[in-house]
Amino acid sequence: MQPTQDLAELNALRREIDRIDASMHALLMERGEIIERLIETKKSRDSGSAFRPGREAAMMRALVERHEGLLPLDTVEGIWRVIIGTFTYVQAPYSVHGDISAGDAAMRDSARFHFGFTVPFVPQADAGRVIAAVADSAGDLGVFRIDQDMAGGVWWRGLVAPEAPKIIARLPFVERKGHPAGTPIFVVSKPLADAAVRDVLILSVDLAAEVSGADAAVRRIGGETIADAVDGQGRALLVAAPGDDAAAQLRAALKASGIVAQVHEVGGHAPRYAAPARKQSRPRAARA
Repeated sequence: MQPTQDLAELNALRREIDRIDASMHALLMERGEIIERLIETKKSRDSGSAFRPGREAAMMRALVERHEGLLPLDTVEGIWRVIIGTFTYVQAPYSVHGDISAGDAAMRDSARFHFGFTVPFVPQADAGRVIAAVADSAGDLGVFRIDQDMAGGVWWRGLVAPEAPKIIARLPFVERKGHPAGTPIFVVSKPLADAAVRDVLILSVDLAAEVSGADAAVRRIGGETIADAVDGQGRALLVAAPGDDAAAQLRAALKASGIVAQVHEVGGHAPRYAAPARKQSRPRAARA
């Protein structure tokens, strides 16, 4: 039987937890009131997606940098992602279309972790169908793996037209070993004229023929070839390159190598961010 003093201390600590829980709930409701005012000010319900990838990436980075203590980073990131995804949905309801060509589980886990359970998840057969579904929607998002195989063809050509969906984010916003939803994915939406992120540009490159030197040109501007395919139209690359002027740089680098190519911007995302090692460790299991 525990001493009376120990029980009194336990009860006092539990009351403190109850007080904090009530404060957290009150703050969430207050956040909801501000979102209502935001909706009225921006008329978000009439303007498509309320997703703001640059702002969210900055918020998640700040969250990691200030986090410390017992609560695992996985948990605190998951809580914030649910809060952000749900309040975004409240501003302008949307669905997330997910490419399940490599299996449903990993893609569904990623969608649920990053957007929460309130936002509907709609499975699609491949990246091309994700892009088409987003194009046909009012403000939906689409997600698909970055490391696509070539079974779906040159799917990124579906992003080239000016009015076509564009890549607007790379998830997870915070990369780390053992991330519970760590599958690298792109997020696509209809073009976000007022919220596009251009720290890293994603470029579609069409080469008239199978030529050498294109990969060297990509590396010369600090870029990375994400996908490479050959079809009846020639060789096609999907390239990620840093800088707002990456498309112009790549055109110049290809031209200097004597390579005829068409280069189109098909999106962009915030810089990749890895959690510092000290933030990644999980707490030791409590002793029984």
